[in-house]
Amino acid sequence: MIKKNLLSVVLCGLSCAAALLVLLHPHAVAQDAAASHPDLYHEKLRPQFHVTARQWEGYKLNPAQRTDGWLNDINGLIYYGGEYHAFAQQWHRCWLHFISKDLIHWTELPPAFREDKQFGGVQSGTIVLDKANTSGLANQKEHPVMVAFYSSTDEKSQCIAYSNDKGRTWTKYDKNPVLVHPERDPKVFWYKPGGHWVMFLYGNGAYHILTSKNLLEWKDENHPIANSCECPDVFELPVDGNKNNTRWMLVRGNGKWSLGTFNGTEFKEETPQFGTFVGPNFYATQTWNNPEDFDGRRIQLAWMAGGTYPGMPFNQQMTFPCEFTLKTCGGPIRAFRNPIKEIETLHCATHKVNPVTLPPGKMIKLPGNDMLHVKADLELADATEASLNIRGLVISLANNRLAIGKQEVTLPSCEKTADGKPAPAKLTSLELLIDRSSVEVFGNHGAVTMSACMVPSSDEITLTCNQGKTTVRSMVVYDLESIWK
Repeated sequence: MIKKNLLSVVLCGLSCAAALLVLLHPHAVAQDAAASHPDLYHEKLRPQFHVTARQWEGYKLNPAQRTDGWLNDINGLIYYGGEYHAFAQQWHRCWLHFISKDLIHWTELPPAFREDKQFGGVQSGTIVLDKANTSGLANQKEHPVMVAFYSSTDEKSQCIAYSNDKGRTWTKYDKNPVLVHPERDPKVFWYKPGGHWVMFLYGNGAYHILTSKNLLEWKDENHPIANSCECPDVFELPVDGNKNNTRWMLVRGNGKWSLGTFNGTEFKEETPQFGTFVGPNFYATQTWNNPEDFDGRRIQLAWMAGGTYPGMPFNQQMTFPCEFTLKTCGGPIRAFRNPIKEIETLHCATHKVNPVTLPPGKMIKLPGNDMLHVKADLELADATEASLNIRGLVISLANNRLAIGKQEVTLPSCEKTADGKPAPAKLTSLELLIDRSSVEVFGNHGAVTMSACMVPSSDEITLTCNQGKTTVRSMVVYDLESIWK
């Protein structure tokens, strides 16, 4: 009887919350059948600490592209008024909108803005806070206007929408487009040394750099960056935590990155493009655009593209938020990507695995529930090959590389031999985020990462030595709580 009464209270609360959302958002679709579904956010394959989309227009299974419940490219990450905002595509039909106070627990608001007859769909882009009201779009001097840049589906009209109420309602600019330039995915940010706005825009295989004083009129600086791939992200980071020694990091939509310098109009690459952050399901990455307004960390989300979730009322998911840092790695500067520290707030039960050395053919089973955070220190003898089988998803481990299926990532060498030459890379640490239908892998403290989606075929998680000798020096497995209360 107590359980039934408690369930009634919970369901009542969900219904009241849905009603309140409709009242607060009169322009949103009022029908909210999904909110009254008893399994909302707790369906069998629904990730429990990765963000997914809900449905606003009804309730159906296996939503496809451009339909309610679908999610793809990450857009418009911004922090404002104590809230982290994340937006995502519904395949250019609209921008989905999520907010959080802590980067962990999220609430999905009704979609921000939708396609229209004039310019078609609303493709990927970014959001800025116009603190000095350079655009003149703010209606309250003390509250900056949020300005969203997006590309229309004609692949040339770059448009804006703006909000004066912390993103709850949006107005499309009546003089759109603000720029006609092929093709799409404008990344806009404020360049403080020059006192102007900068746009990186993808077009014809290159990123084009444009500048503006007011967000409404743009000049092409004619310094394209070739060999580029959609959804650009660019930002400055300190090296080894030294704010007097910085590099600009340019991240492509496919996760490849390079380092260089930027003077406000031209980006000069100083490194090759590195493919150390990959996976079968990893695309359209973006970082929060204004870390100076919270704690300075450069935090990234990506779309875990291509996952399948049969019989579920959602489709696709985001990666867990990760922090970028730059560190000197055996001489060169390399980027590292790690789960944000707030993951620890989800820890509940802790399981320690005893140190063990596995000969060929031997395995151990990992303890825990269906959502886990695993940290392990390893030692792989020369020519060792091992495998992690995570409920049917196999991750191959070797001395200097990780692989999932046919996709492989090689570890960088961060050590030197006695004569000063680069030492062979060794896999020595592994961190895993295991959710109901996804796995994220971090090797050597974030030097390489891989992201993959899965439909579990078993309940077991095992580590097996296939060849050579695999030593687990230490391993801690944390059960995780769901973010969906």
